[in-house]
Amino acid sequence: MAEETLAQMFWNRVEKGGDRPAQMLKRDGQWHTLTWAQVGEMVRELALGFLALGRKRGEAVALLSASRAEWVQADFAILSAGCVTIPIYPSYTPEQIAYIVNDSEARTLIVEDPLQLAKALEVRGKMEGLEQLVAIQGYEGQEPSVLTWEELRRLGRENAEKLKSALAERVASIRPEDTATIVYTSGTTGPPKGVVQTHGNHMAMMRAIAQTGTITPADMDLLFLPLAHSYARCEAYFTIDHGCTTAFAENLDKVGENLRETRPTFLCSVPRVFEKVYARILAGVEAGSPVKKKIFYWALGVGRQVSQLQQARKPIPGGLAFKHRLAHKLVFHKLHMALGGRLRFAVSGGAPLSKEIAEFFHAAGILIVEGYGLTETCPSISVNRLDRYKFGTVGIPYPGVDVRIAPDGEILVRGPNIAKGYFKKPDATAEAWDRDGWFHTGDIGRIDDEGFLHITDRKKDLIVTAGGMNIAPQNIENLLKTDPFISQAMVYGDRRPYPVALITVNPEEVAKFAKEQGILVTDYAQLTKHPKVVERVGRTIEEKNADLQSYAKIKKFTVLPADFSQDAGELTPTLKVKRKVVAEKYKDALESLYR
Repeated sequence: MAEETLAQMFWNRVEKGGDRPAQMLKRDGQWHTLTWAQVGEMVRELALGFLALGRKRGEAVALLSASRAEWVQADFAILSAGCVTIPIYPSYTPEQIAYIVNDSEARTLIVEDPLQLAKALEVRGKMEGLEQLVAIQGYEGQEPSVLTWEELRRLGRENAEKLKSALAERVASIRPEDTATIVYTSGTTGPPKGVVQTHGNHMAMMRAIAQTGTITPADMDLLFLPLAHSYARCEAYFTIDHGCTTAFAENLDKVGENLRETRPTFLCSVPRVFEKVYARILAGVEAGSPVKKKIFYWALGVGRQVSQLQQARKPIPGGLAFKHRLAHKLVFHKLHMALGGRLRFAVSGGAPLSKEIAEFFHAAGILIVEGYGLTETCPSISVNRLDRYKFGTVGIPYPGVDVRIAPDGEILVRGPNIAKGYFKKPDATAEAWDRDGWFHTGDIGRIDDEGFLHITDRKKDLIVTAGGMNIAPQNIENLLKTDPFISQAMVYGDRRPYPVALITVNPEEVAKFAKEQGILVTDYAQLTKHPKVVERVGRTIEEKNADLQSYAKIKKFTVLPADFSQDAGELTPTLKVKRKVVAEKYKDALESLYR
């Protein structure tokens, strides 16, 4: 079968993979491995179940769940049935769920558990086109319109003889130009837009990734990012395309434990995870004895020397290589083991990664290759390669992807991976895609002499001060977050005389600081207002200001009483700050900084 669609790609992999491991999942404290044949059988039963429910080709099936093995199984069952997958973030409210189900015209909604089912049932009356719900786990009720996961699979088995030829016909008849999925962007304000991604878009991305030669069938990854986001979805797809094994993390809090248990050879992450690991390491070093601190910084110095030579593709002298082995044994070995001990590399995407953090990990012997893309680019435009990388950039464009910089600095992109447009939104589509087929990313950047793409900021996030100076807030925020004491930072100042910052502090670090300083206050919110804590943050800002142009220096700041969170609506599912939401929530605090 020619691999022109995602469904064909999956079934070819099942046929080739046979009894080789495909998925690993942890249940009741034990890791279980599913072979490609077993996963194929599950997907076949689910797909037949959809046909038995009357799902027609091109109809939408929504999927409301955290990342898990069943998510991927459901996705390929939907695609194999010739239907369209509609991912929904599990953090979404009942009203947001209803909006996406209605806008996408979904006929079936798959929910993860009783919590998600309750949200769906709360707005069931508002989803008139929805015919049934399917609960993956934990449902034991008798609602006639709610099926359990096992009931859907059983429905498929019972109708297998009658419908197997119909399923084969569906898989064979899907065309590359057919819609595979409509992915609703998380957005910072207003209702999300549905990005229409075709089978051909995703298969073009698979072919481009294959040409980088990064992954082999012997590789294994630990997937913990939200599959409702195109970045994690691409991760799930290219591991299937290459025949890798994917282990599914229990949840975000268990990632550290799961890394040690599954020992992946690569992982895909967002910068926030690397920032937290970096902060934890530095905090541990500063809390150690003078001798341990001295050894650490010696090892880091050795690692940086080796990193510089590796970046320049120069040989490592024998003496330095010996020191590097010793540095690994004394210091960096612990970090490698915390990440499983087999990690070949990591990929960072979804938001800008601080150059300082990338250089730190590389000095420790862990290469993080940063990439760049959007939901509309399904999902990647460029990436650093294992043998060709430059920290502080998002790499070079993928084969077949054309990138150019508009006169105003905006990054424009064109290629077979670019989505068709926004679902039922012709005006928004015409605004983002020009007549020549170039997609306007909304990001500002440049391409250097070696072909590496540099992202300087979001076009809409650029701060233009009252004095007419342009400031890229993300660069300053990343600079501030290299201090383990600072958890989050949001720089503000558009059409204002100078930039200011909202700061949140790391709860563990501020508690330790309070103990060292003899501060008796233990409440986090009260600690954030303590003069010594504010002064500690001020020192960091002054230190980082030294690296900024005069007009970009943070003139004033305030420490917020709570960290940003998804639950409070301040972070996207990929942990990026929703600037407009935060600015509105703390508008009084921001105004006070200009009085």
